[in-house]
Amino acid sequence: MATSTGSFLDGRIDTAALPLAVGDVLVLALLLSFGTARHNGVAYLTENPVGLGLTLLPFFIGWVVAAPLVGAYSAGAAESAKAAIPLAIRSWVVADLIGVVLRVVLPFDATGGLVSLAVFFGITLVVGVVGLGVWRYLYFKLR
Repeated sequence: MATSTGSFLDGRIDTAALPLAVGDVLVLALLLSFGTARHNGVAYLTENPVGLGLTLLPFFIGWVVAAPLVGAYSAGAAESAKAAIPLAIRSWVVADLIGVVLRVVLPFDATGGLVSLAVFFGITLVVGVVGLGVWRYLYFKLR
C-alpha cells in the first residue's frame, strides 16, 4: 500500500503565488462590489455591509474551492502570465458557477427566473474573466 507524504493541495499551492492570491481576492471584491453598487446604489456599500458581505460570500466560497483545485496558485501560475491567466480564468468559471448555485440554494437574496439567472451568470463570468485576466497581465508586466 502506497502512502503519501503530502496532501493534494501541497502541489496545488505555492507560496510564491501569494501576491496573485491577494490581488485576485481584491479584484473580485472590487468588481463584485461595483456590480452591487450599480444595482443598489453606492450608499448600499456602507449602509448595508451585511448585504454586501452576503453578495460577496458565495463567490468567495466558490473561489476558495475552485482556485486551489484548478491550480490558480500552483508553482506554474507564479512563473508567467502565460500560465497564470488561463489558470485564473479556468478557476473563475468554476468559482462563478459555484457562487451562482450557492446564491440559488442558500438564502443569499437571489431573485429572478432562470433567464435572469443565466444572464447574471454570464455577466459575472465575463466581468471576472476580464478583471482577473487584466490584473494578472499587469502583475507580470509591471513586476
